[in-house]
Parts: sequence; structure tokens; C-alpha cells
Amino acid sequence: MRINLGLTLLLIVSFSFTFCETKTTEETESASSESLIKEPRLIPISTPSGDFRVWTQQIGESDAIKVLLLHGGPGMSHGQYGNFIDYLPEEGVEFIWYDQLGSANSDQPSDSTLWTIERFVDEVEQVRQALGLNADNFYLLGQSWGGMLAMEYALKHQENLKGLIVANMMASLPEYERYAKEVLGPQMPQEVFEELMDIERNMDFENPRYMELLNEHHYPYHVLRMPLDQWPAEVVQTLEKVNPEVYVYMQGYSEFGITPGATLEGWDIKSELSKITVPTLVIGGTHDTMDPAHMEWMASEFPNGSFLLCPNGSHLSQYDDPEHFFPGLLTFLKQVDQGK
Repeated sequence: MRINLGLTLLLIVSFSFTFCETKTTEETESASSESLIKEPRLIPISTPSGDFRVWTQQIGESDAIKVLLLHGGPGMSHGQYGNFIDYLPEEGVEFIWYDQLGSANSDQPSDSTLWTIERFVDEVEQVRQALGLNADNFYLLGQSWGGMLAMEYALKHQENLKGLIVANMMASLPEYERYAKEVLGPQMPQEVFEELMDIERNMDFENPRYMELLNEHHYPYHVLRMPLDQWPAEVVQTLEKVNPEVYVYMQGYSEFGITPGATLEGWDIKSELSKITVPTLVIGGTHDTMDPAHMEWMASEFPNGSFLLCPNGSHLSQYDDPEHFFPGLLTFLKQVDQGK
């Protein structure tokens, strides 16, 4: 698949101009939190294309609850979890920021053979081993693409897990596409949605109107329910650091599905969810880009599943509905730790 960087670069430029005053995650952390942050660690990763390094950083300290965070994209960064530092360490929960290969602070090889689900699953397993995580303490939390990766990891390596959290992700990309086009899209003014669909049908993704319409009618309603100029610095930083080579190759350009030819096209593991037997929490937002009814159904398919709905939340519920996201997440972690 030929990678055209126009749309992603347009997205980055759009957000950069909107948020020219933002600071990095590190700059916005309070002095009182600094003692919780360990030195970053670069972990060596072996791949069929050679050895590389991925970036991790431990926040807080716990023997029993260690949460490895899988970011979205593919090709974005740990910045989407920037505000976890305000909620988890004070509750005795340790978490690990982690940039996947090809993302942000990690190595960024230009090699499309690396951008497969199977290779990323193997990477997560190597990170787990390097960090000394095991079934006595290891929780895996993935959001969006990270949720896909978390479920795929659990299907192959759940014996290493103490708990699994799938946030804002469905188990079927074809069903996600139907929800986006049949439910979310028609919520826009008719002429807006028709123009967006015309752009998609013509594969005219470099058209600046595409991002203009999404910025006005989609992102502030279903990705993060705040005016764009109020989006947190960590989220903006994540968008600015996206690696388009990874994102476009696997996901494509569309905000209403997977672009034909992208490698994630057709991904569907609905029939396999019952194989994941570890305690599993599914988190969704009422205003999510993902179908909350589907995510609630997913929780019922996991033998030890539970569902957390963030009623005020969208795709990044930790930011627009932290009042439900974090108490629900912490309750799950502590109940699993106590064997409940």
C-alpha cells in the first residue's frame, strides 16, 4: 500500500496551529508528582528485521498492581495517558507509559513488514518480560488500537495476565465502520455528512475540507468532548507525534472506518472473546466513536467480564469523563487484586 502523508500532516498542522501555546506532558506535571516518576527505560526488542529499542517509563510503585498502557493509533504515543498520573499512584497503583515501536520516543524504522498485529503482540511480550511483569501483578490496558492489541495479546499470552482492560474499542472493525456511517455520521447536518462521504468515495483525503469538517462536527463530539482549543496538552502532543507511516499503513485515512487496502481491514475477533478468561473490564463512552452497546455486549462475552460506561465520555473518556473512568478502573483493579 502506498503511503500518502498528506492527510496526517494536515491533521498535525491543523492541531499545531490550534494549540500553539501547549506544553509537553513533562512540562505540565506538578512538582509534587516528580518523585513518582522513574527514569525512562529503553527496552531492546528483537524483530525479524533486526533489533530496536522501545521507550518505557514507570510511574508509582506497587508489588501487586502494575498496569502497562497500550496507546492508540497505531503510531501515536503514551501522551494520551498523561493524566493517569493524577489518579493512579495516589491509590497505590503503578503504571507504565510505553511508546510502541514506530512511535514517539521509540525507534522508528521505515519498514512496513514490522507493522502487523502479530509482531506488535510479540513486542508487548518482550516488554513484559523485560519489566518483570507476571500473573501476580500484570494488568494490560489498551485504548482504541491499544485495545485491539491488548485483546490479541490476551488471546496468545493470557497466562501472564492478572487482569485486562479494553477501553473504547470494539471487537470488530466492520461493525465499527457500520456504527460510524449509520449512527454517528447521520447525527451531523446532512450536507456535512454527504460532503465527508463524497471525499471518502473519491479518496480525496488531502482535501482540506475533510479536516475542517471533522474538526467542527466530529472530533469535539466523539473523540474528546471539549472545544478544540481546550484539549489537554498531552492529547495534542500525541497527535503532533503520530507516525503516519504506521498509522496510514495499518488504519488508513478514514475517520469512518478502515481505508480499503489498510492492513487492519476486516479485523474481527467477536467469536474469540470467550477464550479470554482472565478478569476483563471493558470501558466505553456514551458519546464514543465506538458503539457502547457493542462494548457492553463484549463484556458479556468475556467469561469474567464487566462493563463500565462513562455517560459523559467519548473516545478519550479519561479526559472528558474522569469522574466515572478512574473510579471504575480503580475499583476493578482493586477487586481483582483482592480476588473478588
